[in-house]
Amino acid sequence: MCGITGKLNFDPAAAVDPSLIRAMLDTIRHRGPDDEGIYSGSQIGMGHRRLSIIDLKSGHQPLSNEDGTIWIVFNGEIYNFQELRASLVSNGHVFRTNSDTEVIVHLYEELGPQCLDKLRGMFAVAIWDERTKTLLLARDRIGIKPLYYCESGNSLVFASEIKAILSDPAVPREIAPESIDRFLTFLYLPGEETLLKGVRKLSPGWYLLARNGRTELRQYWDLRFQKRSKGLSLRQVECELLELLAETVSLHMIADVPVGVLLSGGVDSTAVLSFAAERTDKEISSYTVGFSGADFADERPYAQLAAASFGSRHYDTTISAADFAEFLPRYVWHMEEPVCEPPAIAMYYVSKLARQYVKVLLSGEGGDEAFAGYSNYRNLLWLERLKRVLPFLNGAAARGLAATNSWVRSSLIAKYAPLVKARFPDYYYSRTSHPIPDGEPGLARLYCPDFAASIDREHALQPVRQLQAQLPGPDPLDAMLYIDTKTWLPDDLLIKADKMTMANSLELRVPLLDHKMLEFAAALPSNLKVHGFTTKYIAKRALKKRVPRRILNRRKTGFPVPYASWLRNELCGWVQDVLLDRATTSRGYFAASAVRGLLAGDDANTAYSREIFSLITLELWHRTFLEQKPLL
Repeated sequence: MCGITGKLNFDPAAAVDPSLIRAMLDTIRHRGPDDEGIYSGSQIGMGHRRLSIIDLKSGHQPLSNEDGTIWIVFNGEIYNFQELRASLVSNGHVFRTNSDTEVIVHLYEELGPQCLDKLRGMFAVAIWDERTKTLLLARDRIGIKPLYYCESGNSLVFASEIKAILSDPAVPREIAPESIDRFLTFLYLPGEETLLKGVRKLSPGWYLLARNGRTELRQYWDLRFQKRSKGLSLRQVECELLELLAETVSLHMIADVPVGVLLSGGVDSTAVLSFAAERTDKEISSYTVGFSGADFADERPYAQLAAASFGSRHYDTTISAADFAEFLPRYVWHMEEPVCEPPAIAMYYVSKLARQYVKVLLSGEGGDEAFAGYSNYRNLLWLERLKRVLPFLNGAAARGLAATNSWVRSSLIAKYAPLVKARFPDYYYSRTSHPIPDGEPGLARLYCPDFAASIDREHALQPVRQLQAQLPGPDPLDAMLYIDTKTWLPDDLLIKADKMTMANSLELRVPLLDHKMLEFAAALPSNLKVHGFTTKYIAKRALKKRVPRRILNRRKTGFPVPYASWLRNELCGWVQDVLLDRATTSRGYFAASAVRGLLAGDDANTAYSREIFSLITLELWHRTFLEQKPLL
């Protein structure tokens, strides 16, 4: 796990100052404290910060081919590199290291950009071909590793993190106001845009070619939901799934340093631990986090049960409201994109704990997107079925029914009543449809009139609208999984996972997001994922003899950070100081009266805790990246 940076000047005679690359690298030292390297070519400079995981002695980067005509900086892990290396050696390639990075160099020599099709793993990579004066930037299929870039009229700057790009004084620190609206629509930023004008994310499964002063984007992979033509028994599917799980966990354990497991106390992380423990003769460690205070959900008993079941040496840590608030400014600095993801702060603290013992952590991230583990999938599927069998039921009737008593008000009909009349693609903008409702206080009421008039509301939905135009078919579950895999997963969950673990110089690996696992799951019929009221059906069936029953049958919670209570109680004064500060209200985005409405009353912080957290992170982002105020 590492960090990469670079700049390409489109003028072949314009050299890149190595001191700029060094300054870029200084901002991401946390991604690679073990080593640093810089390559300066005719019109390009590339930098690398290394966290040594494989080939500890000879894996220095930037790295080249035999004659120095192809150079690479690479962040990630290629899990099939040994197989690829053997094939390349048989073709006459000479290797100087035992690293997976050098495999990519020689593979590029043979295949050019098509080498990406052969890679199994997580990666962000930059390859400079001196022969053709071509720069290739590429990102892994799922978006596990981040890669940002900024193109001006005469150069292209790229890096693993935005802050490195901002080290270039030629890159302006100018906000894109329409991205604020997108952020508050989804509470993260789906798509290629960031909050900064001109700074973009390279999309998962895409690569960028820069040559002759021009750039071109191309997609090399997409998730297909092509169902198997031949029927398989449940037992056969279970066996295939278990074999694939064993293979992917085994590949993800390849390392020359100690490996541990991040435990949430859920099915996926417990399954990963079970396979990891079988595939090592060394003691394996596991880690989880809990929260101080009463009446908070606690994952630790379930994590301890998993650890005891598979013999891992287990560690846990506890965070408080004070810890949460203290880290928030640095959370914004590390995340760089405003993401409403309070569990990321729990991820930071548990990663900090784990870094005392290991350099690599395995996680169960991604199992819910592969096998439909969220209750949202089940609920919306049942809503679609309800609409088919009760076509006379319209939004007004559903709302009237919901008003009759408290039980119905909390039912599926009440929650999704406004969606009954809508077509499925129209309301599935995100996993939460529209976090800030259109009624009170609503986005329109939250915004200042001038700001509301300056933005195009349809722009916020553009990334998902584009995905809706290429949905895999009529199956609503496939549609939900496709959209979440292309938006929610890379732009929220995986950004959180990467940024918070790398903040502690720790590599996080996600075996359930191996692209072969996702392709296997996508080919299964929907009733093997959501079966009746059971989510993640085939995975739970396959794992029932492996995962303890208390864990297999428990309600899904993830890392249930009690931030809503903290915002309402311990941090209430601090929240008001930030959001009602004159500097905040004078930015011209939000009506101060509407913000006070969000904060007012005993129940307001609970009802709108995600929105309040989002406004806080947005304001701290302004102070950190636009005003460049020092971290608290």
